[in-house]
Amino acid sequence: MLLFDENLAVRLVAELADLYPGCVHVGGQGLAPAPDLVIWHARDRGFTIVTKDDDFQALSVLYGAPPKVIWIRLGNCSTADIIRLLRERRNEIARFMANEEDAFLALA
Repeated sequence: MLLFDENLAVRLVAELADLYPGCVHVGGQGLAPAPDLVIWHARDRGFTIVTKDDDFQALSVLYGAPPKVIWIRLGNCSTADIIRLLRERRNEIARFMANEEDAFLALA
């Protein structure tokens, strides 16, 4: 399941629910606003964190998985751009999530 960080729009949940069932936003999980380490512990709930925050990349290197981290590296972009990226790369994301050894995926 995908957990969208607070730096991403809440509307991603509804827009991507057909491809990523069970996806949620940190705001709907009582995790916003919250420090990155609090969100990091979402691993206990089986989430993969989707973020534009490079701090999660550092946490991934430091601690490894879980949780898995998908880092959106589009720079200044619209929510529509993020939706398009996550739709177009769905097969790559599915492989990443299925591989137990993978901890981090950067998408641009």
